[in-house]
Amino acid sequence: MQTSGLVGWLMIIGPILLCLIFYKFILRVFFGLVIVPEDKIGLVTKKFVLMGKQELPEGRILATEGEAGFQAQTLAPGMYFWKWIWQYEVTFQSFTIIPTGKIGLVLAKDGAPLNPGAVLARRVDCDAYQSAESFLKNGGQKGRQTAIMTPGSYRVNTFLFEVEITDMTTVPDNTVAIVTTLEGQAIEAGQIAGKIIHDHNNFQDADAFLSNGGYKGLQEQVILAGSYFLNPWFAKVEMRQMTEIPISHVGVVISYVGQDGVDVSGVEFKHGNIVAKHHKGVWAEPLGPGKYPINTYIMKVEYVPTTNLVLNWASARSEAHQLDKNLSTITVRSKDGFTFNLDVAQIIHIPSTEAPKVIARFGNMSNLVTQVLEPTIGNYFRNSAQDAEVIDFLKSRKERQESAKTHIGRVLEQYNVFGVDTLIGDIVPPESLMKTLTDRKLAEEQKVTYETQMRAQETRQVLEKETAIADIQKEIVKADQGVLIAERIADASVKKATGDANSVRLQANAEADRMKLLANGEAEKVRVLAKAEAERTELTAKADAEKISLTGNAEAEKILAIGKSSAESYKLAVEAMGGNNFTQLKVMEAIGEQHIKIMPDILISGGDSTNGPIGGLLGMKLLEQLANKQEAEKTEQAEKSENK
Repeated sequence: MQTSGLVGWLMIIGPILLCLIFYKFILRVFFGLVIVPEDKIGLVTKKFVLMGKQELPEGRILATEGEAGFQAQTLAPGMYFWKWIWQYEVTFQSFTIIPTGKIGLVLAKDGAPLNPGAVLARRVDCDAYQSAESFLKNGGQKGRQTAIMTPGSYRVNTFLFEVEITDMTTVPDNTVAIVTTLEGQAIEAGQIAGKIIHDHNNFQDADAFLSNGGYKGLQEQVILAGSYFLNPWFAKVEMRQMTEIPISHVGVVISYVGQDGVDVSGVEFKHGNIVAKHHKGVWAEPLGPGKYPINTYIMKVEYVPTTNLVLNWASARSEAHQLDKNLSTITVRSKDGFTFNLDVAQIIHIPSTEAPKVIARFGNMSNLVTQVLEPTIGNYFRNSAQDAEVIDFLKSRKERQESAKTHIGRVLEQYNVFGVDTLIGDIVPPESLMKTLTDRKLAEEQKVTYETQMRAQETRQVLEKETAIADIQKEIVKADQGVLIAERIADASVKKATGDANSVRLQANAEADRMKLLANGEAEKVRVLAKAEAERTELTAKADAEKISLTGNAEAEKILAIGKSSAESYKLAVEAMGGNNFTQLKVMEAIGEQHIKIMPDILISGGDSTNGPIGGLLGMKLLEQLANKQEAEKTEQAEKSENK
């Protein structure tokens, strides 16, 4: 089994070995056959020359005329005869492949010497460095080549060319590439960058650039976003962000390259040259808001705000533009020798048409602030403060603000800047003065308070006086009303007594009349009955009325008669008993009727006379009680009459 397997392997390998032996020793030796594979090229080295030129020219390393040595001509894929093994050595070399996104930089090991001052060899027609023979015969120069190899596969003779693979140049979005070339003629005197050269495809065709007179060094032209086949041996690039002019700003361009332009600012402006676009100097036409591919090595863009710009002279506040970051609160000295601080805000406006003049005069906005605004505003307020005392300065703040606006506005107009407004912010007077003012103000307020309190006290006094008067008036009114009431009660008592007397008189008269009529009637009864039967009713009514009248008169006459009788009786009793005895009698009768206690619990006697002090005292006491009782009855009757 093992023998049969070995035989099978020999049957397969045997023909192959025979072919190799046949090629190597028979065809290669006797016919000089060389077979170059499809993905290779053959690099030929000639060991000796049987006839003809033997040696290479001085300084050459590749043979183009059949000389011995490295041959310029390569063998492409295929079959070649007469390359005998003893005369030629053929080395297989893989194709040179440049991947996508890469480029090939070529270094030639042989060729004509470079031109004096040149660092790169110029391009020659050589089928993209695939024909070494054409390269040498067409005057190709040794060294680094200006031409590059783009992505692809190449049959390059590595005896002559060394290929270095590197990345393509990619410029990102919103970016510009500033180019510096390493080959070309020297930049003109007075210039810092090479002039713009056309028809070189953004520096990708180095030979066209050089042929058209391109300059070595910094270039005015920039490369925008994209991918480029740039030979880094020829051009170096530096990425910079595009210049962006923000909204509400303009960009004034200061160009350091270009021809010297004619000043277009006019004879009145004597602070710098303003030139047309693409000339050296300050451009008269500023750039509006947007993005621009500015070469920042040859041009400078100064941003100038076109809206109202606020600058603060305040240590604790600064705007976003930071132009006032170095400004601080202004310290001034008043006429009366006090030092105090004040904050100031200045609003300015620079029209876009005036922006180039401002930049031509000052160079940038910061210089405008430090050279004009800061000294102008600071000195104005210092001078203004010296003409007034601190208190006057504080009181006239509004007027001083208007005056500052007018004065500073006139000054700024001379510098092509418009002063919109000047605002005085916080004023910080000296602490000692503020204490004095505070104390004075407190004293004034206390004075006002005291005056107010004094007026209040006076008002209170008047109020209390009026209140007292009102209270007294109340008592007076009450007393008056009491008197009036007493008078009314007395009147009522009088009227009641009068009425009672009249009533008694009328009743007495009526009774007398009645009795008289009765008497007359009885006398004439027989006579009247016969005559007055028909008139009975009428006479009866008249008789009743007259009865009442007669009865009142009779009663009155009765009372009068009784009174006269009593008076006559009293008179006769007084005459008979004596005045004192009659008085004592009546007192004793009243005491008995009223049950009045006349004897005190303790009796002090000074004698035994019957008509002595005890008798008089008893009489006076009894009379007083009797008078009080009568007065009480009158008062009670008056109150009853008032109530009715």
